[in-house]
Amino acid sequence: MSLTLVATPIGNPQDISLRGLAILTAAEVIIVEERKECAAFLRAHGITGKTYEQLNEHSGADDLKHLLEICKSKNVALITDCGTPGFADPGADLVKLCRQNQVPVISAPGPSSLMTLLSLSGQRIDSFLYRGFLSPETEERKRELAQLAKNSGAIILMDTPYRLQKTLTDLKDFFPQRKVLLGLDLTQETEQVVESLGQNLLTKISVKKAEFIVLIYPA
Repeated sequence: MSLTLVATPIGNPQDISLRGLAILTAAEVIIVEERKECAAFLRAHGITGKTYEQLNEHSGADDLKHLLEICKSKNVALITDCGTPGFADPGADLVKLCRQNQVPVISAPGPSSLMTLLSLSGQRIDSFLYRGFLSPETEERKRELAQLAKNSGAIILMDTPYRLQKTLTDLKDFFPQRKVLLGLDLTQETEQVVESLGQNLLTKISVKKAEFIVLIYPA
């Protein structure tokens, strides 16, 4: 009779909290983003035999109503493939629906690539613009970047791993003289944290694909 949002590791599987593990162990139903990936993570922590439901970018209104009915009658946990559910993912739609229907929503906080990168910056970033994922369409993306380039404050960008090189090119073209902090595969063995001017990042990164998040420092 509740929905609990459980943050899961962004890379290193040991970054799950003790409270998070306890909630997932006790949950009657676990809502996941991708069954295979999330089930493998849970098995690695000895959590098996659970009933899984799915919520991702392909879920529609009927799927959300179905999940709401489950949350009304069972103790449900929601996780994503990595990070904190409800932030920049479809979990927000279920949280909103639960709140509208007086279903308690609880958060078990934990790993966040956003907070991890900010903590690595070595600067007091007291305010920032979270822009998240830019449009994948070239012309719309250029318009978005041109608008962002007018902002002199700190900016956070994310994108899918296969758009790493494209994003580095965007930074070269639109933020050449702004200092940028780039986090690659944070908390994993392949982690890289690179600080450079936007125009130089392409020459400093050899990998073509990686999980990444970008902090563009204030001008």
